[in-house]
Amino acid sequence: MHRTIVALSAFSGLLTLALLVWVGTVGRTAAAETQILEIASKSGVHVFAVEMAATDADRSRGLMFRKSLPSGHGMLFDFKQDQVVGMWMRNTYISLDMIFIRSDGTIARIAQNTEPLSERVISSGVPVRAVLEMIAGTARRLGLAPGDRVAHQMFRR
Repeated sequence: MHRTIVALSAFSGLLTLALLVWVGTVGRTAAAETQILEIASKSGVHVFAVEMAATDADRSRGLMFRKSLPSGHGMLFDFKQDQVVGMWMRNTYISLDMIFIRSDGTIARIAQNTEPLSERVISSGVPVRAVLEMIAGTARRLGLAPGDRVAHQMFRR
């Protein structure tokens, strides 16, 4: 009986340790997915720290359930190839600007001040490679416009 309790206790300890290691790894992976992106507009070059949403799961989750997003930060959704994309604000509590970007890095469209929690589809209208989400009002404040250039490793030069 005593050996069984010791064995179960040891197994429980190993399981806890494995879980802690896994959680630590997940945190580091998410942090490693933050990259730098620049947008060149008439008002200058603007630098953002962006979280990458490159998998189906990442793109589905997006910025859902977040209560805030710091200025100068965003999320870059990589759709891998040009296509007409639809975005929505389901379970997203903060208003966002959505920047629709062609594969050559030019901005195709900007949807400003999206409505939190809305399930209305916001279409790119034209084929795009990516969508950059940033806190609402950023595009207007920085003077971003269609035709401006986005510099990031995913876009052709």
